[in-house]
Amino acid sequence: MADRYPTSVPYRQATDGYHTYRIPAAVVTGAGTVLAFAEGRRGSASDSGHIDLVLKRSEDGGRTWGTLQVVATEPSRGTAGNPAPAVLGDGRIVLVHVRQGPTATEEKIRRGQVAADAGRRVFVQVSADDGVTWSAPREITGEVKRPGWRWYATTPGHALVLRHGPHAGRLVVPANHSLPPAGEDDGTEGRYDGGHALLSDDGGTTWRIGYVDDNPDGYVNVNETTAAELPGGRLYLNTRTDSTAPGTRADAYSADGGQTLELPFRPQADLTGPVVEGSVLWCDGPETLLFSGPAAPDARALMTVRASDDHGRTWRVAHTVSGLPAAYSDLVRVDGDTVGLLFETGNFGPYESIAFRRIPVAELAAVRAAEGGAPSSP
Repeated sequence: MADRYPTSVPYRQATDGYHTYRIPAAVVTGAGTVLAFAEGRRGSASDSGHIDLVLKRSEDGGRTWGTLQVVATEPSRGTAGNPAPAVLGDGRIVLVHVRQGPTATEEKIRRGQVAADAGRRVFVQVSADDGVTWSAPREITGEVKRPGWRWYATTPGHALVLRHGPHAGRLVVPANHSLPPAGEDDGTEGRYDGGHALLSDDGGTTWRIGYVDDNPDGYVNVNETTAAELPGGRLYLNTRTDSTAPGTRADAYSADGGQTLELPFRPQADLTGPVVEGSVLWCDGPETLLFSGPAAPDARALMTVRASDDHGRTWRVAHTVSGLPAAYSDLVRVDGDTVGLLFETGNFGPYESIAFRRIPVAELAAVRAAEGGAPSSP
């Protein structure tokens, strides 16, 4: 098993000066280097406080990793996180992320108790040398965050550069936000969650808001969202939701590169799992849409890669990592033969480490063949 599915551990709890590593995101550069981003949480595993955005690089497909790099840090010892990287056609890597002040928390921000300059702000950085060095952060909050929005987060996980159709080259970063409350609510209620997209048609120089889905009806309320480009350029978006709709996932499609949605997000009850982030990836070769996330119905455990052969309408299990605790994840195509899974896991809790597993693409085709499908060559 270990030889068939090589698994490395780029991040371990209580190493390199950090208490905990969370929120993985992965891309493969034009040179074939795997970039594994994460939040390095200094004092605790908390979602707020002193958090840096860190990176490790692998030049052998995720088998071994270089030294830790700090890519972004909040000068006031606040939070820099939610990495959303993407690789442009010219080889540059664009990294979008968010920041907040050292005393800000999600609850305070949702309640409107934090000043704008200490709340959630959005930044972009660029690397032109395969992720070795990075430009200074440039704030784009005014371009991509409406004045009334309170909480704000990019993805987590990789962003997209569209490859097909009339919007080829467009950067698409799924994101989420919260609305101000109504009545006697305080804004912390999940019904005020909403989703949107950041779009750039000039390689990350300028940005605008694409689709927005934030109806506070308590049925489907969009939270952490990831996206994949289907053949022909149509987008598939999958989101975490904690609402009254069936299940804990919802999905949507966009036919215009993320500018609008064909329909609002609808329940996707075929993806059983807890309330947690999940990653999606279109996989050429087997012509399959992949989803990664915990499969235990009521716990962050049982990391599983599922596959859809009908562009997200129905799903099947394609690869089970283990029954251990597990939480956030990101999928990346390492090479023609391999899909990589960067995921949070541990023996006794899901945040002990971030691991990277190499999964043979041929395995996905083999599953289809066993179910009576006609596999494609990887």
